[in-house]
Amino acid sequence: MAAENASVIFKVYCLTVMTLVAATYTVALRYTRTTSTGEMYFSTTAVFLTEVIKLILSLGMLTKEMGSFTRLRNTIMDQVVFSPKELLKLSVPSLVYAVQNNMAFVALSNLDAAVYQVTYQLKIPCTALCTVFMLNRSLSRLQWFSVFMLCGGVILVQWKPAEVTKVQIEQNPFIGFIAVAVAVLCSGFAGVYFEKVLKSSDTSLWVRNIQMYLSGIVVTIIGVYMTDGEQVLEKGFFFGYTPWVCFVVFLASVGGLYTSIVVKYTDNIMKGFSAAAAIVLSTVASVMLFGLKITITFASGAILVCISIYLYGLPKQDTSRVGRPDPDKEAKQKLITV
Repeated sequence: MAAENASVIFKVYCLTVMTLVAATYTVALRYTRTTSTGEMYFSTTAVFLTEVIKLILSLGMLTKEMGSFTRLRNTIMDQVVFSPKELLKLSVPSLVYAVQNNMAFVALSNLDAAVYQVTYQLKIPCTALCTVFMLNRSLSRLQWFSVFMLCGGVILVQWKPAEVTKVQIEQNPFIGFIAVAVAVLCSGFAGVYFEKVLKSSDTSLWVRNIQMYLSGIVVTIIGVYMTDGEQVLEKGFFFGYTPWVCFVVFLASVGGLYTSIVVKYTDNIMKGFSAAAAIVLSTVASVMLFGLKITITFASGAILVCISIYLYGLPKQDTSRVGRPDPDKEAKQKLITV
């Protein structure tokens, strides 16, 4: 299943914007979670607001695409309101992403943050495997090599010596690693599943986004209720919100939309490479803003990431005719003989 036709400039633009937004989001999110002088905002409400804003933005883009409110109304009624099967189909990635987020919480409750960051990068080759099996897409040996090189580079970039931390709860590393494994599988499956749904029909990207974000809103509001319900009722939904928190929510919303565009016009593996580049950029920003010290492992990982991106972007060689006679060449030889 090939990627949708789009110009190289448009693809580079989307990947660049998504990378910059992801890097800025990481730095801004770190800032809101580490420099707050008051009580911390509820992350579950921020996730819910992100889904709401993505839905609103998708509705705006669909309105522009349709050209009139009449066509917009008809499209929403036909493909959203009266298409329960499609809503159910798009609820799958929403539910899987919810499981992934919960597994990340379980993993970080039982593993050191550095160990979690390293093991979670297995999502990159997992996405490649899901792409091969679910989309029937082949990768060259060079592309496979670049995928695992990328994984190794990201691990080096994020690697920090493990330190013993004081915790108030009992940790179980086995449960932590199982949770990471489930999160990795969820990440690979949900991303490729969404790509398959996008590219299996001519349905508008924005209609698909609306279908998925409606499910996402339901899932995340349940998460708010189950995780922070009592505190939200006591302190308020927007407790702890600052302009920086609103900026983080905005970046998450825009980043989500560009991610769906990248999935539509490229693939999830390229999305993984973009995410890796964002990690490098956010780490560089952390050097300037948070005083992070660059190590040899970071420099080595950054080089590996850059090389892997270059190798993956190389065109695949057509080996289908290797060792076979060229019919055009034989025809030319016959003409010359005659």
